[in-house]
Amino acid sequence: MTWMDRLTGVIVLPLVCLSLKGAVLAAPLFFAGAGSAMPQSPKIPDHLEETAYSDLTGWHQDDHLAALNGFLRFCSRHEDPRDPTLPMNYGLDEIRSLCLSANREPINTETEARRFLETNFRPYRVTVPGFVTGYFEPEVAASRKKTDGFDVPLLGKPAGLEAITPENKPDDWPTHLSHGRRANSRFEEMPDRPAIMDGALDGEGLELAWLADPIDAYFIHVQGSARLRMTDGSVMRVGYAGKTGHPYTGIGRLLVKRGKGTPEDFTMTGLRSWLVNNPDKRDALFRENRSYIFFREVTDTLPSEGPIGAAGLPLVPGRSLAIDPDHTPYGALVFLQTDLPDLDAEGRSFSRLMVADDTGSAIKGKARGDIFVGSGNLSGDIAGRIRHAAQFTVLLPHPGRQETKAAAD
Repeated sequence: MTWMDRLTGVIVLPLVCLSLKGAVLAAPLFFAGAGSAMPQSPKIPDHLEETAYSDLTGWHQDDHLAALNGFLRFCSRHEDPRDPTLPMNYGLDEIRSLCLSANREPINTETEARRFLETNFRPYRVTVPGFVTGYFEPEVAASRKKTDGFDVPLLGKPAGLEAITPENKPDDWPTHLSHGRRANSRFEEMPDRPAIMDGALDGEGLELAWLADPIDAYFIHVQGSARLRMTDGSVMRVGYAGKTGHPYTGIGRLLVKRGKGTPEDFTMTGLRSWLVNNPDKRDALFRENRSYIFFREVTDTLPSEGPIGAAGLPLVPGRSLAIDPDHTPYGALVFLQTDLPDLDAEGRSFSRLMVADDTGSAIKGKARGDIFVGSGNLSGDIAGRIRHAAQFTVLLPHPGRQETKAAAD
């Protein structure tokens, strides 16, 4: 049994059957942009340089079938949730070709999956230094009603909250605010965390659930999702629904800057311990992170599946990677080479092919990633220890796939 089995169970998805009706995948799910009759050439950004699979330490030891199944989840995507207009984009015909090729070829073994990846993708090394952390889905006790023991709310999305885009951005809108609240045909700045802690949204009926511990609530904000064990015996899963749009500030980093410890002292576990041991300083520290997250009840996933990521798909423990969508498109295959111990194989480092299907407020940069570990306390312990340098290598579709694409058409 692997470490992912022990945490939540590996979700091995079948190869996805592809519908030829309409677009299979829309921007920015790795191959953003309109489909065309002619093959499109990739636009390779300056921070990528082509390399060889033989130069990727750990490539041949990875489970390529699991990685490929994670990528093929995107074949069933039809909606177009965002449009970052990124480099590395391909037309929709390219993803259609890849999915058709995967379903046409017999891909039932590790060798066949690796052959498919090496034939259809080229590796490009990210030339800037990389860094990875870990995240998980917390499991905490909660109540559907406020009581003496459960009085810390998780809030739902306020009416009128919208992401600010180039299309709807007012001329005078502050550049540091990613979201706003539409009222009377204009956008207003949302209250930030300190204001919400002081009751700025009280009376709007936004409370989804009530927790016992403000530290639990804060970490759910950081993780973006949670399983709630309700006092009535039911289970509620909550996921990200929006945010105030204020910049995220890592409170662990603030403590390091103030000489309270080292980065190694303030892993997720270390930060939680500090907060527990300093209750008189806890809320003041929370207030310094102005970003505030809103949640929705998630009812469209199975209990065996992971939480829904930003790309709209259930996350896969050990394969899902949160990235900065300003630099890496959703659906991208990213090979990580790290010194993180691989808990599946003693004596081996964590070097594996990941799928970019989530993001987070603290995940910024060309080579910054957050590894989804799983759900529950054990996952949290593991995720909290992940703070490692990493080499990022992005796999881009092979530009010489015209013959394959033509045959698929």
